[in-house]
Amino acid sequence: MKKTIFITGASRGFGKIWTEAFLKRGDNVVATVRNTESLKDLASEYQDNLLVLQLDVTDKKASFEAVSKAKSHFGAIDVLINNAGYGHFGAIEELEEQEIRAQFETNIFGLIWLTQAVIPVMREQKSGHIIQLSSVLGVIALPTLGIYSASKFAVEGLTESLAAEVAGFGIKVTLVEPNGYETDFSASSAAQSKPLPLYDAVRTALQEGNKEEDYGVPEATSEAVLKLVDAENPPLRLLLGKAGVQWTKYAYGERLKTWEEWQDVSEAAHGK
Repeated sequence: MKKTIFITGASRGFGKIWTEAFLKRGDNVVATVRNTESLKDLASEYQDNLLVLQLDVTDKKASFEAVSKAKSHFGAIDVLINNAGYGHFGAIEELEEQEIRAQFETNIFGLIWLTQAVIPVMREQKSGHIIQLSSVLGVIALPTLGIYSASKFAVEGLTESLAAEVAGFGIKVTLVEPNGYETDFSASSAAQSKPLPLYDAVRTALQEGNKEEDYGVPEATSEAVLKLVDAENPPLRLLLGKAGVQWTKYAYGERLKTWEEWQDVSEAAHGK
């Protein structure tokens, strides 16, 4: 069944790959980008099915207007994919105030504005699916990516609450949690704080721990995302990539062991 997909951050990486996958199978796509030239190739090939909108997701008013344009153009919005975002690299001590605010403006506030804008549309339809791009780093934190993880941990908490709030309206919600992929996440898409030499050893250790096989092929995610939007009962969380599954299982196992070791202290702190 043909769907109308609204996806942010569609100029490159996952956003463009998924946009093309939806178009190839005949879906309608509303693709938001900062520069519409980035989708010129797809716009010429899929003139009837693709609506390209220029949007900075940190602009609340513009985000609401984009959703309104999408609804007017295609008549419905079946799926929202909040994909826009970027990673900021820097140890916590290295972060400048504006860098912190910018990370949250895009990864959290931008996601919230689009979510708020689309809920009334989906509520009126009595159906819809909101997909939030989180990360395995929204489950597990790594050194020098703390502010990025903080933004994705926030996405996780917000989205879990959202799922419970909108279930009665027929709206489904999913967190997509990719591990590392061979995109430009850590290159041109990333931001970097001014490094302090005392954290060089931490950065070196992180780099040395990277394995080529831990990074997935971005195009391989398309089938998973198509299955997700077609699922009658989609999961609240979906990990993408083998490494993410392994890391998450290990991390939660370690957390559970710690909680169990300290269970007596925890229960005594209840007070009754």
